[in-house]
Amino acid sequence: MRFRILVIFFVAMPCVCGCVRRRMTVRSNPPGALVYIDDQEIGKTPVSTSFTYYGTRKIRLARDGFETETVMQKVKPPWYQIPPLDFISENLYPGELRDERILDFDLSPQQVSTREELLGRANDLRSASRVGYAVPSPEVRDDFDDRPLPRDDSGISDLQDEQVPPAFYP
Repeated sequence: MRFRILVIFFVAMPCVCGCVRRRMTVRSNPPGALVYIDDQEIGKTPVSTSFTYYGTRKIRLARDGFETETVMQKVKPPWYQIPPLDFISENLYPGELRDERILDFDLSPQQVSTREELLGRANDLRSASRVGYAVPSPEVRDDFDDRPLPRDDSGISDLQDEQVPPAFYP
């Protein structure tokens, strides 16, 4: 008798499993901005996507003529998704639970630089390049013989009297 009850219980268990649907909708003013969530392109606003995990999400909105906006948005779990209650809502609750998140963003128009500002920045870059921030090229050895490399006194090099081939052949 107990065996039958256990069999019925395990056969009926998949039929009563719970389900949680998580959905995030991103809207912008004005609409039509391209949305990236965690550096993955989602689509143009208004756009909805499903998600699995809660936490902090990197949301980036970009549209021509408007400043690109990047926000680190915290998505906190509802009370029924906090452990150990999440086990009950995910596996034992017979119905479907929905978690809908709507995120609204206002985009600001892109600031247009005047001709004088652009020329000033260009002259600053030009003068910085004349000062010489270039990195000197490394010295190249012409004599690739079989002499051992000098030992380092700091203890980093463990090579004692071994022959070491050069690491770079020009």
